[in-house]
Amino acid sequence: MTDSGIHNQHRVLDISCAPVNSDTYDDDGRRKRTGTMWTASAHIITAVIGSGVLSLAWAVGQLGWIAGPIMMLLFSFVTYYTSTLLAMCYRSHDPDTGKRNYTYMDAVRANLGSWHVKACGIVQYVNLFGVAIGYTIASSISMMAIERSNCFHSKGDDSPCKVSSNAYMIAFGVIEIFLSQIPDFDQIWWLSIVAAVMSFTYSTIGLGLGIAKVAENGMVKGSLNGISIGTVTPIDKVWRSFQALGAIAFAYSYSMILIEIQDTVKSPPAEHKTMKKATLLSVAVTTAFYMACGCFGYAAFGDSSPGNLLTGFGFYNPYWLIDIANVAIVVHLIGAYQVYSQPLFAFIEKAISDWFPKSEFIRSEISVWVPGVNSCYKLSPFRLVWRSIFVVITTVISMLLPFFNDVVGILGALGFWPLTVYFPVEMYIKTSKIPKWGTKWICLQILSFVCLLISVVAAVGSVAGIFNDLKVYKPFSS
Repeated sequence: MTDSGIHNQHRVLDISCAPVNSDTYDDDGRRKRTGTMWTASAHIITAVIGSGVLSLAWAVGQLGWIAGPIMMLLFSFVTYYTSTLLAMCYRSHDPDTGKRNYTYMDAVRANLGSWHVKACGIVQYVNLFGVAIGYTIASSISMMAIERSNCFHSKGDDSPCKVSSNAYMIAFGVIEIFLSQIPDFDQIWWLSIVAAVMSFTYSTIGLGLGIAKVAENGMVKGSLNGISIGTVTPIDKVWRSFQALGAIAFAYSYSMILIEIQDTVKSPPAEHKTMKKATLLSVAVTTAFYMACGCFGYAAFGDSSPGNLLTGFGFYNPYWLIDIANVAIVVHLIGAYQVYSQPLFAFIEKAISDWFPKSEFIRSEISVWVPGVNSCYKLSPFRLVWRSIFVVITTVISMLLPFFNDVVGILGALGFWPLTVYFPVEMYIKTSKIPKWGTKWICLQILSFVCLLISVVAAVGSVAGIFNDLKVYKPFSS
């Protein structure tokens, strides 16, 4: 069975349960794409403005008033620039009329060759798996924060109000098991839009509370060099500064799903033109939020900036507003989990279909009538089993290692250089036939090397943070 056949087989949410006319297909034989700059922007914003925004005040706190904002601007520029390079690789040979690449790995395979594909696959899908774990942890922290906020309101700010995250992680997992049965990426556009609205909601609340806190303090806290020696040891300051780079990198990570998002965009105009506009809009909006949230959070709390701005309880009141923000975080992460997991689901299901093309368990689908929406949903037993197992595994790992800032730092470090910088740069050099040792080639290689160094030091700092946390942590007891 061809790629096209497999892909169409998995587009199983049939709105009418009736055959589709041939004029509803694109040039590659797949159903006509309907995405626009706005839906692509919603997907990107859903992916970018995630739990990472909540750690930015802490990240700026480690780096200080000079390095913190500068690093956020640099990461935003690199992300935008390399994303535009990657968008040019959606179609092979010709960005307007060439053969489509449906996934990030397809683009790497078409442009760079087999060993690059293997390396890319390992990094991309491990990163997607890690993001699912990170979002499970972040959602449980926000659900815990709601309970603790209400406890503080009723019993006083000095009450211990101890809460376990395990039950909330399980509840989040149950929800994701249901949502994971949505067959394809282009059928979760509505979830992305809802999640994007939620991300603006809690980012705006966090920003507003930060501004209010600065006004209440009557001063801007923080220093040019970040958290002071004495508050932490010199070696801890080094590790924390490295970890902060990973946190900022994670806040901007979405390149690993950019090709999948671009594959939902209609043409004309050419998909890469739409994606460049969507990327510019999305990165500009997110950078404005990031700068505001990170800087006002640091200005409000200084060296005491919490690892998670809305759950670290720098803010206690108004408790109902903090609750609304954390509900918005949870709703957003429910959607973002799917945005990041769907490419991994598609990869595994395509691979299994190729390995066992005659398996009835894998290919069979059960038509289920959905009352109230006048449509049929085709339930795949294989999809139900394997996606449920995936969610269970990410939930269990989250319960074992519920370290938000450390996990965020590692994910940012692992994904930033290879997925955001190296592969897009190398593919662009290959497709654009940029001469080796030319000025542009040298500049692109310098950019790649500098980003590699940043990823390495960020990974080192985050691993050091995990080792420090493990010294005092008891599994399943948080």
